[in-house]
Amino acid sequence: MTNAVFNGVTGERIAFAIKWVASAIQILGYTATGFGFTPWNLYLFVIGVFGWFAVGVLWNDRAIMLIHIVAFAAMLAGMGAG
Repeated sequence: MTNAVFNGVTGERIAFAIKWVASAIQILGYTATGFGFTPWNLYLFVIGVFGWFAVGVLWNDRAIMLIHIVAFAAMLAGMGAG
C-alpha cells in the first residue's frame, strides 16, 4: 500500500474511503438488480468496479485490478448483447 501523503491525507486513507464507497455502491447495484431497476443497476456496478480498480492501483494489487477489468469487460459485453 502506498504511504504517499496528499495534503495531509495518506494514500491508505484514500484507499479506505474509496473501497467503502465502492462497496456501498455495488451493494446498491445488487439491490437495484433485485428490484429490476435496469439500467440503473449497471450504472451502479460500473461505478463500484471503477472504485475497486482504483483501490487495486493504490495498493499495487494486480489481482484486484484484474478481476475488476474482467468484470467491466463482462458488463460491456452484456450491455452490447442486450
